[in-house]
Amino acid sequence: MSNLKVSQNKKSRTSLFLLLAAFALPIIVAKFALEQNWLDSAVTNKGELLENELTLSQIGLDIADYDKKWLILYTLPVKCGNECEKALESVHNTYVALGKEMPRVIPVALTQRPFSPEQITQIKQSKWRVQDMPSVAKDHLEHSKVFIVDPLGNIILVHQIPADVKKLPEFGKQILADMKKLLKYSRIG
Repeated sequence: MSNLKVSQNKKSRTSLFLLLAAFALPIIVAKFALEQNWLDSAVTNKGELLENELTLSQIGLDIADYDKKWLILYTLPVKCGNECEKALESVHNTYVALGKEMPRVIPVALTQRPFSPEQITQIKQSKWRVQDMPSVAKDHLEHSKVFIVDPLGNIILVHQIPADVKKLPEFGKQILADMKKLLKYSRIG
C-alpha cells in the first residue's frame, strides 16, 4: 500500500511539474527570444522613421502650397547627373504606380541648382513639382534622399537612394509599399 501511495505522489508531482512547465516554458522562451533578437521586430515600414520631429515649416516650406496632400519629397544632390535622373525617374514611376491614389500625393523635387534644358524637358513630361531647396532645409535634410510627408506637414519617413542604379526598382517598390500602407490607413489627404 505504501508503494501505491509513493507512486501516486510521484505521479502527482510529475503532473504538477508538467503543468507548471506548460505555462512557464513558453514565457521563458519568448523572453529569451526577444532579448536575443531571434525574431524580426514588428516594423512593417520599408523606410526609416524619423526619430526627431521635423515639419515642412521647419525646412522653410509652406504647407498651404500642397493643399493637404501627402508628399514624396526628393532632395536632389547639388549636381543632378545620370544617377540623379534615374532616381527621379524611379521615384516618378513609384508615384504613377499609386494608380487611383495618385491625386492624394504630390511628388516634390527640391533642387539646389537649376536643371539643364534637357532635364527641364524630361521633368515637364512627369508630374514632379520642382522647387528650389530653401537654405534652412539644407540644415535639416540630407541630399539624395526621399522623404514621405503627411498632409499635416510632418516628415515621417526617409528612404536612402541606393548608390547602385540597379537597385532603383527595388527602392521604388519600398516607397510604393510604404505609401500604399499610409494611404490605406489615412483619413486625411
